[in-house]
Amino acid sequence: MIATRLATPADSSALAELFYRIDLHYFGPERASREASAQYVAGNLFQAHCGVQVMLAERENIAIGLATFSLLYPAPEYGGQLFMKDLFAIPEARGGGIGKALMKALARHAMEHGCKRLDWTAEQGNEDAMAFYRSIGCQHRG
Repeated sequence: MIATRLATPADSSALAELFYRIDLHYFGPERASREASAQYVAGNLFQAHCGVQVMLAERENIAIGLATFSLLYPAPEYGGQLFMKDLFAIPEARGGGIGKALMKALARHAMEHGCKRLDWTAEQGNEDAMAFYRSIGCQHRG
């Protein structure tokens, strides 16, 4: 079973590991650093200047994925907009419904906060991401 929840400062170690895994995935072992990821989380997330929130996906209380997002105002019809920056699942957990669970959690969060839109971007060259978004009924908008 996959559980989702908003991350708190108590999750900093798990977030640092997930951020490290994101860097490992996109940039390889020569650029990924656990120490840099930990410093990045400590210096940026949960700070007054940070407008980003993190939705965690967990299985058996182990963080296996995340979505980073912000609520933006103004948006159409005097509502808000949830903008998702990153959606990530650790490689060994991919294909297990983590992305879908996170997207549902973000949609619920957006609705709870009066958001009229949920937007994100994905690199067109990232075929895995594009296939995932198509599989949950999303259409590409250029």
